Amino acid sequence: MSGRARLALCAYAATLLAAGALIPLVDGVGWLVQAAVLLGVQSGVGALARRVPLARTLTITVQALVTLLLLTLVFVRDHALFGVLPGPEALMRLGELLVAGGEDVGTYAIPAPMTDGIKLMVVGGVLLIGLAVDALAVTFRSAAPAGLPLLALYSVAAGLSDGGASWLWFLLAASGYLLLLLAEGRDRLSQWGRVFGGAARNSGGLADGLAGVSGGSSPVRTGRRIGVLALGIALVAPLALPALDSGLLGGKGPGNGRGSGGGTISAVNPLVSLQNNLNQPDNREVMTYRSNIENPQNLYLRILALDEFNGSEWRSSTRRLTDVPDRLPQPTGLGRDVSVTEVRTNISASRSYQQTYLPLPYPASEVRVGGRWRYEPEGRTLVGDDGQTTRGAQYEVGSLVVEPTAAQLAAAGSPPEELVREYTQVPGSLPGVVAETAEQVTEGASNAYEQAVKLQDWFASDGGFTYDTTVTSGTGSSAIARFLRDREGFCIHFSFSMAAMARTLGIPARVAVGFTPGTMKADGAISVGLRDAHAWPELYFEGVGWTRFEPTPSRGSTPSWTRPEVPTDSASDVAQPSADTSAEPSAAPSAEDSCPPQLRQEGGCGPSQEPGAALPTDRGTPAGTVLLVVLAAVLVLVLPLSPLLWRTRARNRRLGSGGRTPADAAARTLAAWQEISDEAWDHGIAPDESLTPRKAAARIVRLGRLDTTAAEAVHRIAGSVEQVLYAPEPRPAAGLAEDALTVRAGLRASAGRGARLRATLLPRSSVRVVWAVAERRTALAERWAGRPGAGRWTARLRRLTRQHG
Repeated sequence: MSGRARLALCAYAATLLAAGALIPLVDGVGWLVQAAVLLGVQSGVGALARRVPLARTLTITVQALVTLLLLTLVFVRDHALFGVLPGPEALMRLGELLVAGGEDVGTYAIPAPMTDGIKLMVVGGVLLIGLAVDALAVTFRSAAPAGLPLLALYSVAAGLSDGGASWLWFLLAASGYLLLLLAEGRDRLSQWGRVFGGAARNSGGLADGLAGVSGGSSPVRTGRRIGVLALGIALVAPLALPALDSGLLGGKGPGNGRGSGGGTISAVNPLVSLQNNLNQPDNREVMTYRSNIENPQNLYLRILALDEFNGSEWRSSTRRLTDVPDRLPQPTGLGRDVSVTEVRTNISASRSYQQTYLPLPYPASEVRVGGRWRYEPEGRTLVGDDGQTTRGAQYEVGSLVVEPTAAQLAAAGSPPEELVREYTQVPGSLPGVVAETAEQVTEGASNAYEQAVKLQDWFASDGGFTYDTTVTSGTGSSAIARFLRDREGFCIHFSFSMAAMARTLGIPARVAVGFTPGTMKADGAISVGLRDAHAWPELYFEGVGWTRFEPTPSRGSTPSWTRPEVPTDSASDVAQPSADTSAEPSAAPSAEDSCPPQLRQEGGCGPSQEPGAALPTDRGTPAGTVLLVVLAAVLVLVLPLSPLLWRTRARNRRLGSGGRTPADAAARTLAAWQEISDEAWDHGIAPDESLTPRKAAARIVRLGRLDTTAAEAVHRIAGSVEQVLYAPEPRPAAGLAEDALTVRAGLRASAGRGARLRATLLPRSSVRVVWAVAERRTALAERWAGRPGAGRWTARLRRLTRQHG
């Protein structure tokens, strides 16, 4: 075997050994086998290209193109030209998978399920690292710097894993790197022969022969020094990157981390810690409440609804937020003939519970809460604004207890077409067994209500399912198919599967996430703990609205409208709050107006007390740790996508909700104008600062070939800009974000496929980042020049630069 072939083999082995550190982060090791095969093809192509021989840069280019072909073949074959060539659709699909993978990384707890997005990130990351190592160590014959990408791969894995076996992965990665250094030393020695360092040597051994000539350091000695430095950094890096327990990029969670942890559902996605919460040995209290509802077992505290199913996960749609109204509007679809009772609930959240969404009984009709909260009308949820969370919040909620009859649900009319179109969408990746099973289970049902009840009963009792919180989580198409096959899981499996099956039957469905009613304490307050976290499906029936179902066995309470007979006493129900002998003070606020008479007689409606049982939450991952993780991730994968990510972030920031003052309104208007100017620039219409807003709008309409709707949107924003710039008292405009998105859609519709792809992946407006860096550099240079003695240090630096030429 030639020296270069041996070096290529060692580079291949070193990459795989370093990739082993990713094994604790995801379920299964099949991805590693796949990565090994693809990495072998990539290395083989490099060996053939070097044997031709091709120029170094051309060799790397060929390897990169082959890597892209391999990823296309494995992940997006259905979207590729002739099943192999990465056309525009395939590239866009790869980008979508990467975005979905990034969201999955922040969604799932370790070990994360192997979704398509995460698999692409892991396998693609290993291939990128392998390409960098092969290029440095073999193509450019410099093994020592190849330790940097290996270090990045190991450091990211060590920082994100629990750290239980990190020493083993470190030894494997270090062994691979040392093997690479030794192979390079042997290759250099075989080419140069023994390099003597002069007459003054001790034993004439190999170490002396590699010591260099005339006191100069040999490449192998330099390699050893760089290797020792890289390994030292690798040893220190995991200490600076502690285990992140809750999600792959989340803060510490309870149970499997070394810190105390907050032990709460994530503010980014409530599914992050739901499984961890259900498996906690200590049912830590997150909130308490008092309510005048007759049956507390029906008082589910709902956080938000997940209404979008993309095949990889269920998630909440991005919707516009508004100010919280004094009185929330009537629930969608609720008719006048349905029995409705309004109740009042006083809730006190523990200081250890930090959540962006405010838990509310559904459907809430009125919310009195302090702080910065915004209202999302479609899901009827309250979302914290500008860092607002539920930490220590005390609030009062008026909500409706909707009690439809089975006859009313069975006689429900057809839902609105727009609602059906949105809430019955299922991805093309959903296995056919889901729809087939739904048809089999609901055979004989005469209406949507009977179908829903049959689905609920099949999951809860008739289908032979087992409730098990240790089963691997996952909400995508493959997870649903696996759950229907294995028939074991917990609430997210039951709720997501029933919602998906209902959608295949044409019933609008979504999944709600929140808490079951909790446990009653001795003083009459009801305590909600970590293990009360739950997910359940909501199905839509015209005349009743969104209606709760409970397919999960041994959890929650079966809704009365799905039972043939409604008992008057449901004490046997597992969700019925039970007496607790705890003498700890309640964390609930005063509720004299809403306290039931029997509790008032018992003296259980006293004033609120400060929470005493809840422990302080973990302060989260230090900013320095997060920065190191992000920087390492950039080295591995994010850097090629940085223009796309920056552009997406800039768009969301400009079109997001701002403050409510006139100055905020003016800033939003100018930001919307900046957004459509940059969007036009991305599609080839360079900005012209010499034009007025009105003329610039006309130019965008003309060159962008916009339709009437998009053209009107451009001119509306331009008119708002003129109001801000020239009117004595500008009138605030509404719908700027929607107009900007309309303009974007119009520009994309009139552009060709190649232009759309470039505008997405390589937006021209991202050059603003370069301009900002240049301005910052100029400012720093001017600041440095103004310091005393700066000229002397600059002259010395120039002399050193000339000496080392």
